[in-house]
Amino acid sequence: MDQPLSRPDGSPPRILVVDDEENLAQLLAMAFSYQSWEPHTAGSVQQALTEARRTDFDAAVLDIMLPDGDGVDLMARLRSRDADLPVLFLTAKDAIDDRVTGLRAGGDDYVTKPFNLDEVVARVEALLRRTLGAGGGADRVLTVGDLSVDLGSREVTRAGQPVELTAKEFDVLVLFARNPRLVLSKATILDRVWGYDFGGSGNIVELYVSYLRRKLETPFPDLPALLQTKRGAGYMLVP
Repeated sequence: MDQPLSRPDGSPPRILVVDDEENLAQLLAMAFSYQSWEPHTAGSVQQALTEARRTDFDAAVLDIMLPDGDGVDLMARLRSRDADLPVLFLTAKDAIDDRVTGLRAGGDDYVTKPFNLDEVVARVEALLRRTLGAGGGADRVLTVGDLSVDLGSREVTRAGQPVELTAKEFDVLVLFARNPRLVLSKATILDRVWGYDFGGSGNIVELYVSYLRRKLETPFPDLPALLQTKRGAGYMLVP
């Protein structure tokens, strides 16, 4: 059974929920409270920024359309205070452009309205596990052969040598490191890392796998390859 999520000091994760539909924001807050998390709600960009000045958040759930601005701009302003803040966007059912804009701007995931409450909780939990780990200790460091991935500091080493990754490269690597020797399809990687599955998006997976190979394999010519391509099936991390 998974350990409950907590901050490094043992306190519950803090979630910022920003939506001008008060009933919806309160519903999400209630669902997060049931997880023993600490939700804070806001109905506008300005209210959200006020909350952010008072509290350090571990994740944010942002509506794209807000009465005094938009969620993408709000994300940028929140990340000026915390560059690693995970963000999940709430979008209208048919607003594909909003999803693309939010993800390209650096959003981590999205759900469409009306949504399944359990799905939102699961997706926020996945974002929290990337940044908080699962309660500290050994669970915060993933080791696959000579590869080490520290979930707390977001540092990666191979054969003891540091490897610099971008935030999204790190997220892709964490998915592989949590599932060594398991073939992950492009669709699975898209859903778990980017959270969307509309047509043609598989190319971005190929791109990020190539980035990881360039940083994890090219500088280490005497070490075996880590990422294997299984033609027609996906990719696999092998110690």
